[in-house]
Amino acid sequence: MAGLQELRFPEEKPLLRGQDGAELENSDTFLLAVDTDWKEHDIETPYGLLHVVIRGSPKGNRPAILTYHDVGLNHKLCFNTFFNFEDMQEITKHFVVCHVDAPGQQVGASQFPQGYQFPSMEQLAAMLPSVVQHFGFKYVIGIGVGAGAYVLAKFALIFPDLVEGLVLINIDPNGKGWIDWAATKLSGLTSTLPDTVLSHLFSQEELVSNTELVQSYRQQIGNVVNQANLQLFWNMYNSRRDLDMNRPGTVPNAKTLRCPVMLVVGDNAPAEDGVVECNSKLDPTTTTFLKMADSGGLPQVTQPGKLTEAFKYFLQGMGYRPRSSPVFCLPPVRPLPALSSLLVAYLKDRRLSGGAVPSASMTRLARSRTASLTSASSVDGSRPQACTHSESSEGLGQVNHTMEVSC
Repeated sequence: MAGLQELRFPEEKPLLRGQDGAELENSDTFLLAVDTDWKEHDIETPYGLLHVVIRGSPKGNRPAILTYHDVGLNHKLCFNTFFNFEDMQEITKHFVVCHVDAPGQQVGASQFPQGYQFPSMEQLAAMLPSVVQHFGFKYVIGIGVGAGAYVLAKFALIFPDLVEGLVLINIDPNGKGWIDWAATKLSGLTSTLPDTVLSHLFSQEELVSNTELVQSYRQQIGNVVNQANLQLFWNMYNSRRDLDMNRPGTVPNAKTLRCPVMLVVGDNAPAEDGVVECNSKLDPTTTTFLKMADSGGLPQVTQPGKLTEAFKYFLQGMGYRPRSSPVFCLPPVRPLPALSSLLVAYLKDRRLSGGAVPSASMTRLARSRTASLTSASSVDGSRPQACTHSESSEGLGQVNHTMEVSC
């Protein structure tokens, strides 16, 4: 990972409250809903009905937070632990939250009829504008995991004006080659579908140790998700094509994600290589790469506190930050200030050959070189516009690479 910067957070001074591991591994945690204000909708799209769960209503030009789960899961199994985390609730209460379930993956879904053609990954992405239009969203901040991250990235490539930012967890931008395809087929012959999916979700270390978390997900995947419908989704995900994107300047007319992106992966997760590959295809001036230690294959489940912290600063990098007002407001017109509360224990720029690097310019978990310029004329404000700039005045020079944050 040459050419990357690292930030490490001091364990003795966490910004957020922790969460007991036993609580995370309780299977009831995945399906319990703390908030009763969620409303379910079945939305008609060009490729069939889409089950959506939403809380809140659009307010002004503020974006909605839209999630898309990984294969083998649904929005509850994938996101309940994360969105029920206390500090995450403090953030999301200022936004509309919209959870999207892939066709037939929601709790209690009916089995598709014989011969049903499951939508391709491109078609799954093309279903999302119907959701945006149905609820009157101006644009969304997407949070996707695995297959859901792929769908949201494809959505942002096709409809860039509808996406303000993306948090992509465990994304693999590449389609499977013949060897991978054959290995998947062989695995399907020798293993049950839940066990095959578990190898996609969890690290080998987690599977070998057969943690309570793995056991809980094995049970939930086998009992909660319709197995025939899951098989269709699994087959389609494994038939995906490469995402058509390249880092600007690497090829003529390079196409990539235009919005700010935070890439997230757990240390030694099965998706680690795919996330690194995705990072190489994105614009380094708008991308943050977060590699989380001790989080396994599902960081949103095992480390919701650290991910919440990262998401908070990601929002601030786009111009949203809390004030004394009970809503997320936009900052005055000036560069995003250094966040003194984020204590940096370690900062090393490999490109500077070990030279001293002023830490003041890097004390926020956000995109380097980004200032948020917005109007302070209203509470809701207009859509914040992010512009990039060099932080050479703060001692970093012309930095042109992605920041890696390890925590």
